[in-house]
Amino acid sequence: MDDILFMTWLPYIIGLIATGAVAGILSGLLGVGGGIVTVPVLFWVFNALGYPAGLGMQIAVGTSLLAVSATAYSSAKAHHSRGSVDMGILRRWALPMILGAASGGAVAGLVNGAVLLLVFGCIALLVAWNMARPVTVTLGADLPEGKAAQPVMAAGVGFVSSMMGIGSGTLGVPLMTAFSVPVHRAVGTAAALGFMIGAPGAVVMLILGLGVANRPPLSLGFISLPAIALILPLSILCAPVGARLAHALSPVWIKRAFAVFLALTALRMLTSAFGA
Repeated sequence: MDDILFMTWLPYIIGLIATGAVAGILSGLLGVGGGIVTVPVLFWVFNALGYPAGLGMQIAVGTSLLAVSATAYSSAKAHHSRGSVDMGILRRWALPMILGAASGGAVAGLVNGAVLLLVFGCIALLVAWNMARPVTVTLGADLPEGKAAQPVMAAGVGFVSSMMGIGSGTLGVPLMTAFSVPVHRAVGTAAALGFMIGAPGAVVMLILGLGVANRPPLSLGFISLPAIALILPLSILCAPVGARLAHALSPVWIKRAFAVFLALTALRMLTSAFGA
């Protein structure tokens, strides 16, 4: 019986370990944040184990946010050592991003999980479209100088990213590069800001999930501790590898291939939101 149970769980264990490695590399390489991979995989794992789609998505988001905070710290250290973290942006964006992330985590913990599937699917489709574009959108020669503009941008990125269970890179890197921040500096800065999203978002999801029934075993709020234990080690170890690759490669074709994967993932999650 123990052998049968082990063989049943083995594919999920291997899949989550591999997900951690891929998430870490992508976090450092493309600045998209490992959560954009982690959330769909966790959602599918909990769905395959028989948990309702809504609850599975909330657990996926909460678990991913905790993983994002640790991966972002590792990736940020690697980028900072190469001088690619803009400390000025980091100081201006940190507090509003923390407040936005805490608010987004609160919404994610309170709304029906189908809403999170819709948000993830729609935003992921837009991100895939943007990544596949051959030309970077340019909105200005520099970031806005008004007192409210950048805090509002940071809070918005934090809010939406926390609801999706992702770091700041997926939305923050395109936003920064649209205002002519060099891509390597945008990726490094987004890695550092990922901690400002993952940590407060995870704390809120932990608190709001404490009284929810029928969660997976060994869950702390909306955070699955076994999933964290499987994903986190390689995610942390591989983030600096991705950061090194980001400075050595021109990741145009990697971005386009990932855009195709992301679009297919987004469509599948949208169908799940409608009960397909």
